[in-house]
Amino acid sequence: MARGRKSKKHHFGRIHAFSRGKARESFREEHGKIGGPGFSRVVYCNDPGGNRASFVDYGDNYVSTTKYNPVTFIPRSLFEQFRRVANLYFLVCAVLSFTPLSPYSPVSNTVPLVVVIGVTMAKELVEDWKRKQQDIEVNNRKVKVHLGDGKFEDTKWRDLRVGDVVKVEKDKFFPADLLLLSSSFEEAICYVETTNLDGETNLKLKQALEVTSSLHEDSSFRNFKASIKCEDPNANLYTFVGSLELEGQQYPLSPQQLLLRDSKLRNTDFIYGAVIFTGHDTKVIQNSTPPPSKRSTIEKRTDGIIYFLFCLLVVLSTITATVFGINTNEDLNDGKMKRWYLRPDDSTVYYDPERAPVAAILQFLTALMLYGNFIPISLYVSIEIVKVLQSVFINQDIHMYYEETDKPAHARTSNLNEELGQVDTILSDKTGTLTCNSMEFIKCSIAGTKYGRGVTEVERAMARRKGSLLPYEETEAGDDEENREAKPSIKGFNFKDERIMKGNWVNEPRADVIQKFLQLLAICQTALPEVDEETGRTSYEAESPDEAAFVVAARELGFEFYERTHSSISVRELDLFSGRNIERSYQLLNVLEFSSARKRMSVIVRNEEGKILLLSKGADSVMFERLSKYGSEFVNQTKEHINEYADAGLRTLVAAYRELDEREYDEFNKKFTEAKNLVSADQEEMIEKVTEVIERELILLGATAVEDKLQNGVPECIDKLAQAGIKIWVLTGDKMETAINIGFACSLLREGMKQIVITSETAEAKALEKMEDKSAAASALKKSVLRQITEAKELLTATGENSEALALIIDGKSLTYALEEDVKNLFLEVAIGCASVICCRSSPKQKALVTRLVKIRTGKTTLGIGDGANDVGMLQEADIGIGISGVEGMQAVMSSDIAIAQFRYLERLLLVHGHWCYRRISSMICYFFYKNIAFAFTIFFFEIYTSFSGQTLYNDWYLSLYNVFFTSLPVIALGVFDQDVSARLCLKFPLLYQEGVQNVLFSWVRILGWAFNGAITAVMVFFFCTRAMDFQAFREGGELASMEIFGATMYSCVVWVVNCQMALSISYFTFIQHIFIWGSIAFWYVFQLIYGAISPSYSTTAYQVFIEACAQAPFYWICTLFVVIASLIPYFAYASIQPRFFPMYHQMIHWIRSDGQTEDPEFCNVVRQRSIRPTTVGYTARIEAHSRRFEKNPLENS
Repeated sequence: MARGRKSKKHHFGRIHAFSRGKARESFREEHGKIGGPGFSRVVYCNDPGGNRASFVDYGDNYVSTTKYNPVTFIPRSLFEQFRRVANLYFLVCAVLSFTPLSPYSPVSNTVPLVVVIGVTMAKELVEDWKRKQQDIEVNNRKVKVHLGDGKFEDTKWRDLRVGDVVKVEKDKFFPADLLLLSSSFEEAICYVETTNLDGETNLKLKQALEVTSSLHEDSSFRNFKASIKCEDPNANLYTFVGSLELEGQQYPLSPQQLLLRDSKLRNTDFIYGAVIFTGHDTKVIQNSTPPPSKRSTIEKRTDGIIYFLFCLLVVLSTITATVFGINTNEDLNDGKMKRWYLRPDDSTVYYDPERAPVAAILQFLTALMLYGNFIPISLYVSIEIVKVLQSVFINQDIHMYYEETDKPAHARTSNLNEELGQVDTILSDKTGTLTCNSMEFIKCSIAGTKYGRGVTEVERAMARRKGSLLPYEETEAGDDEENREAKPSIKGFNFKDERIMKGNWVNEPRADVIQKFLQLLAICQTALPEVDEETGRTSYEAESPDEAAFVVAARELGFEFYERTHSSISVRELDLFSGRNIERSYQLLNVLEFSSARKRMSVIVRNEEGKILLLSKGADSVMFERLSKYGSEFVNQTKEHINEYADAGLRTLVAAYRELDEREYDEFNKKFTEAKNLVSADQEEMIEKVTEVIERELILLGATAVEDKLQNGVPECIDKLAQAGIKIWVLTGDKMETAINIGFACSLLREGMKQIVITSETAEAKALEKMEDKSAAASALKKSVLRQITEAKELLTATGENSEALALIIDGKSLTYALEEDVKNLFLEVAIGCASVICCRSSPKQKALVTRLVKIRTGKTTLGIGDGANDVGMLQEADIGIGISGVEGMQAVMSSDIAIAQFRYLERLLLVHGHWCYRRISSMICYFFYKNIAFAFTIFFFEIYTSFSGQTLYNDWYLSLYNVFFTSLPVIALGVFDQDVSARLCLKFPLLYQEGVQNVLFSWVRILGWAFNGAITAVMVFFFCTRAMDFQAFREGGELASMEIFGATMYSCVVWVVNCQMALSISYFTFIQHIFIWGSIAFWYVFQLIYGAISPSYSTTAYQVFIEACAQAPFYWICTLFVVIASLIPYFAYASIQPRFFPMYHQMIHWIRSDGQTEDPEFCNVVRQRSIRPTTVGYTARIEAHSRRFEKNPLENS
């Protein structure tokens, strides 16, 4: 490819219709907004440190994405921690512990809070330090900057200033938003990749103003001075308004001269640019809004449980304060002391019978601290640790690693792990998500004749539905066996038809039309050819996979596009008359670019004979209406073929051309150039008007058909997800016919399924669109859509239990009205009642709105999955956003919560990791509340025995370390390692996933059940210990147990019971879990030995208690053993009865596994039959439906 500078000056600005040269006289009027509000920026090029520049301070180019800095870390991080009501409660308790109200010492009350907050802050610090390291790497990148006298030297990005002139070399990122001044090409053009900005992998063409295009050398900038007036910093990537003043003349600037930070220079040796926006003023940073804060359903319910426990804490504290106040008030009556040993006649305000209400209020505060163990202080930090470790397992799962692109799964946030196990509805993009977004040219229609004998996956699916044989299958299979080794596959080309391959097209009846068709494929494009020096093979870098497939097809059929200069396209083509390959050059005059509004692209070229040709390709909806009467010779046949191709799941484009005379072209080019030079809000509209005129009276050549293949494993994945009870909606921008047939190919639709089609393509709707009164037309269209939805609702109601036979298909225009406030509830009601939902021609905004509607109105967990920039809104709106790291860039991945390489990995991500994470987190939180309730109620029961005096049963450090050391590690192990069933069985019995969707493991019944279990445990521990040690001699000398011994014994029982309860609850033991459970119990005894040996001024009530009293007393060990067994009996009883009489689904699978019958088809089917439900989609449901039809009509089917 020619990339160097040319000696001949090409008029590339006119050729590609980019603005160059001086502005028109009316420029000042159209550019009047410059200097006004929002357009006040002034940049002094090549003079960033001059006197004029010193009056404006635009800041440096340093970019920081960190959440904190050294000054703000501690205050901001503390604020984040104490926004949690539990942490705030413990902070208040820590403050109160320094007053006489506290039942504990200040140190023991403060240290656990410091540990928990410290661990969480450390985690924040580590995460922010990683962001800081990324910032350092980016800010320290080097770029050549003009330092004066024509010399450029490497300078760090962070040191750039507004006005600097920089030199960026090939394959380097732009360090700031730059104004393109010139490039290595004489015409001052360059190619830019914007993947980091908009997710698009196609290259964008940029071009500098003609007045600066001659600055090709470093020395050219020795005396260069200019000023730029432009818009203020904003987030719009696609607009730019400004003017360049050079040597007293002003020139208009447009987005065509703007190079954005984080874009990459491609296929251009170097460019020179002036820095306009730096640092946080750049458009990419302006667009860097933080992702929406997402919280899982379990996390929200956990907050509710915390509030419930707070209420319980307040109630118990109120009871304590009330009883204490009553008893205190009765202690001194007419000078008579009831509890004389407490000396009520000589007491402080904390126990003053004459001021009993005050004493009761103060006792309330004491009780709030005393019963603090109802609130699990380490819950949140433990959950965060567990979720991070779960994310590591997801990232390292070899079964979700895609070797072809070397991309594993990547959990970009760990907040939503358990949400993966509760997904009710998946909203999926089609292109690049269900399909490969790797187009293959497979068929075409030329001059009314179909060419191409390839068979698509959709055609195979359709044949299976109809039970018919495919044409060409046998021939194709034979050809494949003979030629597979001889001819390697060609990316983008899967065309088979001997009639036009190998030059045979010259023998066809309409060879002249075929020649024009193939020339159009080779010329009507913006691809860049690259020749492999070793093989001599030409490959192409195109704006889209479709375009790459077209130029590859043209090459394989004898029209090889091999070189592009800035004013010509060169093609090696087979001459129709001589039969020889010749090289032809076409002068490139204009490119009329593709846009979603135009739905077409055209090029205007001059061939070697001097004829000016307009070559155009686009969607059939816009191309057929632009045909001339003379050029519509094959229109009926072509339309028929296009419909067939759409039925086969192919993407189609219509190809047409016309010949222009010189006068007509000159008139068009003048108006087109004026429209391009126009700097106003009407620019696009003016360009559209000019192109609309020239792209008329076209002559039809034919149509192309490319296949976007389904990704491997998509039908199987959808089938498994459907068996798991997950609803799947497809939201695509494709036309309805293509989307429907892809639906059949991946078994979202099946034969016999009633299709409810809501469309604006009816004759009635088209007639309404032609009305002059647009508001009346819109109102009538809305009524039409509402009527169709109402009819669908009636059909749904009439169908009743057989709703599996219904599929809803709606197009984009109808969806606009269906999403309006007064219609959307009815629309959603119909959609939810259908087995499949496909939304066609959907815009990015509509995808997001549909996702929001489903999420908010159903209240169920939604998952959005997509691969392109147009899916970002949907991913951010869904409860979980899954980005496919495909070929459409990384925008979707960067906006997602979890990234995977292929749609099929969703099966394992949800059914295995999702189920495990949901079960682990649910069990972990329930157990947390169980162990805290069990422990706190023993304290409450002891307070009853002490007249609610506030006397503590346990040593201060026993209380403080209960949640931090003695019971926390086994819970973390549960949250990381536990499995109810293996990954293989999770996939074999997909209905197991419904335990998460229905939230059976974290329902209020289950939560209250664990709370009740905790209360029962507290009752058993407290009253067994109390009765056992009340009047019994504890030591050999006949001494009774003191309160210190009683507290240590009861604490030992609690530690044993809650850890043994954990051991009973675990389904899948690992070595680590054994270490944590039994190690926690052992650590309690080690702690007693060490802590009890410390001076009594520190160990207080624990001094030598274990060594001298408990350890030597057999009664201590016997009491512990019997209390543990007795406390666990209620759970043993429940665990024996529930699985046998009220089994949950995972318990049924346990039976199969434990009985060794996992491979017994008949036995497994008893359990699996619950997995295959009549309302699901997928090929399993299709087979079942086919079997039912066969059973009903055996003769008919035979």
